[in-house]
Amino acid sequence: MELQREDDEIMVPLVKVSRWILSTSAIALATGLASCAPSAPPSAPIGSSPATGGGGSGTISISGAGASAPNSLYQRWFAEYRTVKPNVQVSYQSIGSGAGINQFLAETVDFGATDDPVKDADRAKAPAARGTMIQVPTTGLFVVFAYNLEGVKDLKLSRATYCGIADGSIKTWNDPKIAKDNAGAKLPSTPITFVFRSDGSGTTAIFTKHLAKACPGWKPGSGKSIEWPTGQGAKGNEGVTAQIKQAPGAIGYVEFTYARENQLDMASLQNKAGDFVTPTPEAAAKSLEGEKPNEQFVISVPDPAGKGAYPIVSLTYVLLYGNYPAPKGSTLKDLFTWAQKDSKAKAATTELGFIPLPDSLVSDIVTKLEAIEEK
Repeated sequence: MELQREDDEIMVPLVKVSRWILSTSAIALATGLASCAPSAPPSAPIGSSPATGGGGSGTISISGAGASAPNSLYQRWFAEYRTVKPNVQVSYQSIGSGAGINQFLAETVDFGATDDPVKDADRAKAPAARGTMIQVPTTGLFVVFAYNLEGVKDLKLSRATYCGIADGSIKTWNDPKIAKDNAGAKLPSTPITFVFRSDGSGTTAIFTKHLAKACPGWKPGSGKSIEWPTGQGAKGNEGVTAQIKQAPGAIGYVEFTYARENQLDMASLQNKAGDFVTPTPEAAAKSLEGEKPNEQFVISVPDPAGKGAYPIVSLTYVLLYGNYPAPKGSTLKDLFTWAQKDSKAKAATTELGFIPLPDSLVSDIVTKLEAIEEK
């Protein structure tokens, strides 16, 4: 099997994702119920040696760790799944994609989660006794510029402007480039504080892959961790959100649901087509329309070209072993199949502001999950 290549431009077709649909009624539901979504729900602690055993008294204990971006969705899914299967208890710790991959490779969790697909070097470290690693997407998500600037709503950032904020060349909020994007706005001379992720982060990987494509002078590269040329670091989407909320003049990158649930302002960004696009699930879904995943179910659109497409979008993934002791293998197959096919699970995906996967891709994911064995 051909493994994922570092070049994000090279994709090996598996299936054609012909349509990414978010209906008007579904978006209305998402907007109307946004206040019901938890703000960075707490993660349950990881138990000892969860990858090799189950719980007592008939309880099946499943543990996972990794990406913070989909945390609110995973917490909702796993709580809802327990109403379907009361004897299954799933705990998930939001510790970042890099740490989640490490936990998975160390066999201290039953599944890992990452926004940044596993690279060949990490795949080679997977425990051979657990079979072939399985990587499948769970949902689409998107990254926003959230900011804290009193009196300034509906901020617009051109590509040159947000590149300048990220590389530190634009230092104050009344910079002429920002003013040009926002005619009539009363921009203060407040210094800009750029907030970035200090931990190994799939959100950072998504964000920096876009900067590497959109910003001609971008030198720090891309990945889960980079040397930022400016700003202050914070751990997790939770930490970046809190730092922006507490610091006037701050701006940083977080997954959309964190900004929305914490009532942070979000900038409209100029995409490759030249449109200023407001960050919404509908606009993000446009970036994924017609894209083809490779053998590892990876879809990479670091700088989508479509008109009206929001520019910073990705899938997020779970990592599973090829085999488990019974009954964990069958439980995990059922859990992640349920998450894609159950009506309540799909409603939660839309309500919380994530992007549901199209039926054509779901079908292939379910087939892939069937490869999990119990030993």
